[in-house]
This record gives sequence, C-alpha cells and structure tokens, in this order.
Amino acid sequence: MVEYSNIKVARENAVATIRLNRPDAMNALSPELLQELSDAVAAVGQDQSVKALVIRGEGRSFCAGADLIFFDSIFGDLAQLKPYIDLLNRCFLQLEELPVPTIAVVHGFALAGGLELVLACDMVIVAEDAKLGDQHANFGLMPGGGSTQRLPGRVGMQRAMELLTTGRWLSGPEAVDWGLALRSVPTERIDDELEGLLASLRGKSRTGLGWIKSITQRGKDLPLRDGLALEGAAFVQYFATSPHPQEGIRAFKEKRQPEF
Repeated sequence: MVEYSNIKVARENAVATIRLNRPDAMNALSPELLQELSDAVAAVGQDQSVKALVIRGEGRSFCAGADLIFFDSIFGDLAQLKPYIDLLNRCFLQLEELPVPTIAVVHGFALAGGLELVLACDMVIVAEDAKLGDQHANFGLMPGGGSTQRLPGRVGMQRAMELLTTGRWLSGPEAVDWGLALRSVPTERIDDELEGLLASLRGKSRTGLGWIKSITQRGKDLPLRDGLALEGAAFVQYFATSPHPQEGIRAFKEKRQPEF
C-alpha cells in the first residue's frame, strides 16, 4: 500500500476512508496534502471492491481551510497560485466524478476550503457542535475552491450569499436545516450514524451506484427534457453493458438479496 505523509487511507468491508492528517494545522489544505488526496481518490476510483468513500479529519477539526502559511509565502511569487488552485479544484472534481458515493464526516471546523471540500462530497454527516462556513470575506479574500459555484445549488442563492459575504458559521443542526448536511448528531454518535448509512450502501451494485451518481451530477444543470434524455440513454446502456440489472430482477422474483 502507498505510504502517505498528510493523509491516512484505509479500506475495509467495501468502504474506503481517507483521513486528512495534519492535526496540528487543523488539516489545512497544503499542496502536499492535496496531491496525496488526489492520488488516493484516483486509487479508490480504480478499486472495484469499494462501494463508498468516507472523508474525515484527524484531531480536533475536519478541515480549517487552505494552508495560510503557504499563501503567505507566495506573495513574492504569485506564479505558484494558479497551480495550487488548479490542484485544489482537480481534487474536488475528482470527488464529484468518483463512481461511488462520497460521505464527509465533519467535526470541529469545516471552514473556507474545508467547506468547499464538504460541498464536493455527495452526503455529509456533521456533529451537532461543529461549525461550517465560508469565511473568506472575513479576511478580505474570496473563494477559489468552488464555494461560489456549488453553494447556491446546495442552499439557494440568498443563503449562499449570506454565508459568502458575511462569513457566518453554521452549527450542525443549522447545516441540516439549510440543506448543507444530511444529518447532525452528537459527536459520540457520529460513527454509529455513519455506519448506518454505509450499511445501506455495501450491498448495492457498484456499477449501478456509479451510473446513478454520474447521471445525477451530469443532469443537475440541464433542462428537464435534456436530463430525461440523458437518464433514458444511460438506463438502456446500463442494461446492455452490465449483468447487474438482470441479477437484481432475478433476486426480486426469487425473494432473495441480489449478489453483485
């Protein structure tokens, strides 16, 4: 297995887990961490045994955002800025395009780039006492990892503008109420909540999950008629290229669990 310095990767029981592992820096997104994250997500995408990917943070927070030490160091050489932003967005796009569901498990802080990482995941489980927000504006900055593009689609334009322009933080329950997270639970129950969600994914067809995620992502910004055409074509192609639809129908008729 590949050795990483800034993340931890584990695979068990059809689930891959990537833990951001810079706890002393509240898992700030350094270029080195992002490159390792990109490599690890690519490897998960190639592993046909994986049905879901979980993203977590080591230490007292999920992720406090970009590495400000790195940013402070490049004002004399701004040529380093674009490669960093390109890498940041490549990582987040990889998560969106990964052919399995991705779940962010958030405790402590998920701020700025940490929020943008959350927005790139399909589902979010958050501790009740966690704090989520885009605080770029608090320090005269602006997002570079997708908040301006993804947040309105998740919470609506007015709420997105409030978070983006005021730097407000949300609690776990508020994040659920706003549509930013799926569920919020006390910190001591977060692993149980995660396991309940994972248990419902492990028996699914990885191929089917991949099709569902891909078409949902690709169709979300299309006019309805175009989206329906996209889904219909995918439905036919899935039946034509995978044995899983036939196995699923047989299992239903035989009153048993399908075997994928």
